[in-house]
Amino acid sequence: MPLAKDLKVLVVDDQLSMRQLARYGLAQIGITQVEDVPNGLAAISSLEGRPVHVVMSDYNMPGMTGLELLQKIRAHQTLRKTPFILITGRGDRELVMKAAQAGANNFIVKPFSNSVLKTKIEAVVGKLG
Repeated sequence: MPLAKDLKVLVVDDQLSMRQLARYGLAQIGITQVEDVPNGLAAISSLEGRPVHVVMSDYNMPGMTGLELLQKIRAHQTLRKTPFILITGRGDRELVMKAAQAGANNFIVKPFSNSVLKTKIEAVVGKLG
């Protein structure tokens, strides 16, 4: 898998501040090819035009939850193998189980540090370099 500088990540979150924090954290661990979008529909549209190595999505979003986005990606012929990390303020066992059953590759509970972000991404794509 690519090193950090070559990794392409899509961040999906309805809150601009969280997208900015994720971008900053990713930059701190060497990942600079980052796109961010405010919702699941925009994510699907973006992914169809520009596939990425990892999708990081908030769970709690209006219109389409992160879990629903994950299900749409897993059902999509060309996108279904895209690694997916679900981010949430809820760390309860039920949500983690639902995400795993839907095909999430990893799970991050907010708030998170850059070291946690790096560890979770490396668990999905391998060492960043």
